[in-house]
Amino acid sequence: MTANTLVNSKLVCVALNDKSQLAALESTFNQDPYKKPPTQPVLYYKPRNTWSVDGAEVEWAKDFDGNNVPAMVVGASLGVVIGRETCRVGQDEALDYVGGYTIVADFSLPEESYFRPDIKGKCLDTSAPVGPEIVPADTIDNPDALTVTVYVNGEQKNEFPLRNMQRSVAELISKISWIMTLQPGEIIAVGFAGDRVPVAQGDRVEATIEGVGTLTNTLGGA
Repeated sequence: MTANTLVNSKLVCVALNDKSQLAALESTFNQDPYKKPPTQPVLYYKPRNTWSVDGAEVEWAKDFDGNNVPAMVVGASLGVVIGRETCRVGQDEALDYVGGYTIVADFSLPEESYFRPDIKGKCLDTSAPVGPEIVPADTIDNPDALTVTVYVNGEQKNEFPLRNMQRSVAELISKISWIMTLQPGEIIAVGFAGDRVPVAQGDRVEATIEGVGTLTNTLGGA
């Protein structure tokens, strides 16, 4: 099954789910305004204007004057595709609600702060490709054992073993289902490597997960 018509209404991304990133930011989180690290999943949306597919060109972002921005970054995540309505489920049953798995790429502006939602940086047109297909849930024995790897122009730039996530796939599904009801076809991008990868206009970006596939996109504006 391809991912061309996958997302029905919600693409929910989980930020700050890389243990090493959280450890590196511990002193920052202990300062004002929050004075402690996050105690719940940190979520953000990729709205409908951001959705794109495997093989598509990702638009290079522009500033408020219509000029190309100087820098963009990319991260990639396992995409958990909801298989049936999921509302207030327990962690022990959460994986029973998964219909399949795919890959989500998140092209954005470099983040300057984790204390304010970066609406402009995260809501860029065509910045959330999904695909290339949905693999059935029963083909993946343990989603937390997968590894997400990002290549730019054929060169490996980062690797994120999902065992290094602060919260597991099942825990995230459960916690998010107590915040919002999830419908079939909706996606949770469960976690990104803390170090986003710098990209340039014209770059070819591949995000790959063994057993799930390879999502390939190019940056426009060259």
